Amino acid sequence: MKTVELTTIAPSLAELLELACEETLLLKTPGGREFVLAEVDDLDTEIALIRQNEELMALLAERSREKKPIRSNRCGSNSA
Repeated sequence: MKTVELTTIAPSLAELLELACEETLLLKTPGGREFVLAEVDDLDTEIALIRQNEELMALLAERSREKKPIRSNRCGSNSA
């Protein structure tokens, strides 16, 4: 992954897309925000990019730790 600092003289979108064809880009703004620019060509690539999203991964980890009630009733079961 290549890091591109977006200063006052930032590359054009066309230039960034050309670079992203070669490798994934991490774009850093002067304000400190970060963005990923990558060519998405298959499911494996999309999954890899999603896994790099720390905020999303933290949310999924938090939700996986939540306790959910387990129901013992089955739909359609007949009691005599």
